[in-house]
Amino acid sequence: MAEEIAIRLTGIHTRLGGHEVHRGIDLEVRRGEVLALVGGSGSGKTTLLREMIGLLRPSEGEVEVFGESPLQTDEARARRLRRRWGVLFQHGALFTALNVFDNIALPLREMRVRDEQLIARLVALKLAMVGLAPEDAARTPAELSGGMVKRVGLARALSLEPELLLLDEPTSGLDPVAGQQFVELIGGLCRELGLTVVMVTHDLDMLVDICDRIAVLADGRLVAVAPLVEVMQVAHPFIKTYFHGARARRTLAGVPVGEQ
Repeated sequence: MAEEIAIRLTGIHTRLGGHEVHRGIDLEVRRGEVLALVGGSGSGKTTLLREMIGLLRPSEGEVEVFGESPLQTDEARARRLRRRWGVLFQHGALFTALNVFDNIALPLREMRVRDEQLIARLVALKLAMVGLAPEDAARTPAELSGGMVKRVGLARALSLEPELLLLDEPTSGLDPVAGQQFVELIGGLCRELGLTVVMVTHDLDMLVDICDRIAVLADGRLVAVAPLVEVMQVAHPFIKTYFHGARARRTLAGVPVGEQ
């Protein structure tokens, strides 16, 4: 039987510059779900995301992705494991010296795909998946709008056909129309590809539209991990401010929250 848990964090403590960011975090991300990481500035959301895939090492605790530790395996197994996830970094993180085609092709070449015709077909497929035209492949990052940068970054994250997708503030910096279009794009891809998704986001529309569960970071801990309706009922100062403020009330007006 296939492993039901895509990511398992156990007893995660993180200390950076003498500051304790995480104080004993336990979290399981289920296969096929969309999980959002929410928290205030400095709460360690992006740090936790990076620890999930071995870009950072926690001070204490264990991280497993598909049953293996990204940091405690030999290079061959680590390479195979890395093929199973894709990452969209905040602001796209495109290489400015490379055009769109080469940015998307980069993970394929890093994984030693040598057939350039195959690479060309895969890049064209990923461009189409994220709603970009074939002629966009020749553009440089400087020629792209903010929304197009995000789409190219997403195409690159999908280039290796991952099972797991990690997104760091995927709609930040986008205007409301472009942001909503990107939310719809990610939601559609999740349904079509059956991806497991972990995202750091402040986007309330995204929480409503595509997230199965929300993990709320505050005080160095996870103070809630549940569907949106249940999270909104948790008595915590950050949750009250974030989910029950004036802006949130407008966005979440149709979400039933039960008795407060």
